[in-house]
Amino acid sequence: MPSVPDYSTAKEPQLVNWAKEGDLQSFEELVSRYRDRAYARAFSIMRNEDLAVDLSQNAWVKAWQRLAQFHGEASFPTWLNRIVTNLCLDELRRRKRARMDSIEEIEEATGPVENRMEIQEVDPMERLNREELRERIDAAMAKLSDNHRTVLVLYEYEQIEYKHIAEKMGTSIGTVMSRLFYARKKMAALLGETLKRDGLIE
Repeated sequence: MPSVPDYSTAKEPQLVNWAKEGDLQSFEELVSRYRDRAYARAFSIMRNEDLAVDLSQNAWVKAWQRLAQFHGEASFPTWLNRIVTNLCLDELRRRKRARMDSIEEIEEATGPVENRMEIQEVDPMERLNREELRERIDAAMAKLSDNHRTVLVLYEYEQIEYKHIAEKMGTSIGTVMSRLFYARKKMAALLGETLKRDGLIE
């Protein structure tokens, strides 16, 4: 009688191979190991807990369906993060289209609305420890637009090149560079406002 595999101690490649053979329990072990990481990636882009849960769960469904396409060029969590990221980008595009439809309807009735934002030159990183800085960055990220936050996440955290970000977001390299520049400036402004409010800078 064959022994039951010890899923909890099995290495990631072995779990993936078992899952490819239809072993659902090995896939459940992968979910257990990387569930939090998938959620964190979805939340870093969407900044919404409910959406992050839904999209990360959808990513696991797609990962199971597409497991035969995973050939081990990258680690399993890296491959999974790509699925999560693509689902988030799809959702942002869908929401952008819905917003544009609503904006067009409003502008037909009231005329165009312009948003103006003052960019401040500040150095917000002084006198902060790592944990405090992480908290302030997280709060500032939540205030960025979907496009600017996504570019920042893909470039700074995913370390994806401009051209690949442009492909993922369906835009030009110039637009990606512009959004990244704006996102960094806006982050500096938001962090500066927070530090002034807390009395950490003049």
